[in-house]
Amino acid sequence: MCDCRCFFRVGFRVLCWVLLFFRSSVLCAGGVENPVLWADLPDPDVIRVDDRFYMVTTTMHLMPGAPVMMSEDLVNWRTVSYLFDSLHDTSRYDMVGGTVYGRGQWATSLRYHDGLFYALFSPNDVPYRSKVYVTDDPECGWRLRGSLPHFHDASLFFDDDGRVYVFYGTGRLRELRADLSDVKEGGVDTVVFERDVSETGLLEGSRVVKRNGRYYLFMVSWPSGGSRREVCYRADDILGPYEKRVVLCSEFGGFSFVGQGTVVDDGEGDWYGLIFQDRGGVGRVLTLMPCRWVDDWPVLGDEDGCVPSVVEVPGADDGCVGVVESDCFDSDCLSFQWQWNHNPLDDLWSLSDRPGFLRLCAAGVSDNIFVARNTLTTRMEGPTCSGRVFVDFSGMSDGDCAGFAAFNGDACLLSVNFAGGEFWLVQSEECVLLDEGDKSVVDVERVENERVLLSQSELWLRIDADFRAGEDWAFCYYSYDGSRWMQLGKRFKMRFDYRRLFMGTRFAVFNYSGQCRGGCVDVDCFVYLHPFEGVGGGES
Repeated sequence: MCDCRCFFRVGFRVLCWVLLFFRSSVLCAGGVENPVLWADLPDPDVIRVDDRFYMVTTTMHLMPGAPVMMSEDLVNWRTVSYLFDSLHDTSRYDMVGGTVYGRGQWATSLRYHDGLFYALFSPNDVPYRSKVYVTDDPECGWRLRGSLPHFHDASLFFDDDGRVYVFYGTGRLRELRADLSDVKEGGVDTVVFERDVSETGLLEGSRVVKRNGRYYLFMVSWPSGGSRREVCYRADDILGPYEKRVVLCSEFGGFSFVGQGTVVDDGEGDWYGLIFQDRGGVGRVLTLMPCRWVDDWPVLGDEDGCVPSVVEVPGADDGCVGVVESDCFDSDCLSFQWQWNHNPLDDLWSLSDRPGFLRLCAAGVSDNIFVARNTLTTRMEGPTCSGRVFVDFSGMSDGDCAGFAAFNGDACLLSVNFAGGEFWLVQSEECVLLDEGDKSVVDVERVENERVLLSQSELWLRIDADFRAGEDWAFCYYSYDGSRWMQLGKRFKMRFDYRRLFMGTRFAVFNYSGQCRGGCVDVDCFVYLHPFEGVGGGES
């Protein structure tokens, strides 16, 4: 086993570099294809500090939370930190008394001021208080500065005169103390614009920039009888009056209309918009586009006002890497691509108990993946991708359930069930129903499609994903040797549902016990192929 494992590790690394080179030459010749990141990266806020760009997005109930990414060209992004490792505002972050599916960290605002980076977000759950994090280097971690009142989809803003504000909700403005410790007593607390008759519901996703002395507030809106769009409110004074224009109203690539994000300059006079788009099962992806200024108004998109299929970015590196990578678990800490479903139990997982493996131990009693602790996840990417894990199941206890999943409110599972000394591999579907109040799991509908009795306790599990327009299919396979793959069950329709988990579908590795505190499984490698031409085929 050792020789085969070592041979595989070298081989798959070579394969990954080959695929990376191929992807680079295709995507970067003559421009960058949109979406620039075909992965779940909602609510982006982007700033430039000197020659680097920093971005923060939303991951809600996943831990660590609020990923901070860095790029030198707006194209190649890598995660360099998270704002926090875990949250403990309520026991529901530990799946006690409910869950925080679809809640937790939302729409973080990122700023740089006087040598410090600031991040502000309001967890969409009790006690409904905003959090402010600060650092002098995003690659060295963040510290909690303090707590503020709840500000929905807020944009922190440091003005030139030293005063500090928060834009939030639908046109609300609140002044903060200079040290961000609280709201400023007697400070500004007002509504800077009223929603006009063309708008319905909430305008949200506030992002503010100041250019040539003018204030520009970007928001997403859903007009009466129209499609999702990005609007901009402009004023010469922070208190207004504000006038409004639509700056982007464009569907793209066979998917829905694009909206919510921000604009940023490259320091050389060029501006760009980074706006997300809902793309079904994969989640909300990041699009990149020019931002032109016409009569001191921002105009997003190409000359026709549409999201371009290919965008020119001068000086962009030809690396064109994604946000998910293969992982041999050789490090002493988890790669930044991994996030736990809710707060983990740190004494029940390890990278050191068996060096070169991720050990996952079952905790408590669970009967479905939605209430199981220590489920480890990473994003999927479009248009197609494939994830595989090699797992040693020999340490399982009777009644344990472990495996690999396409995880969302509708989940597809490849589960190894250990019972009576036998290992059964099951392909099943689970659909969760959540209470609207505390998000507790009310019911899980489960459908078993196929099961097989395994002849050994070490196994490859594989899930292929197809996120092209009109598809959103997942396919499940298993293999004893990593070469000959056998499909199990049937293809699975991946879905995005904002009323439940509110995230794109993720690869997930899990282990839980159906009887008592159970045993452990050891994950050797996670192999990721993207894009993957063999989706839906068993021999790739």
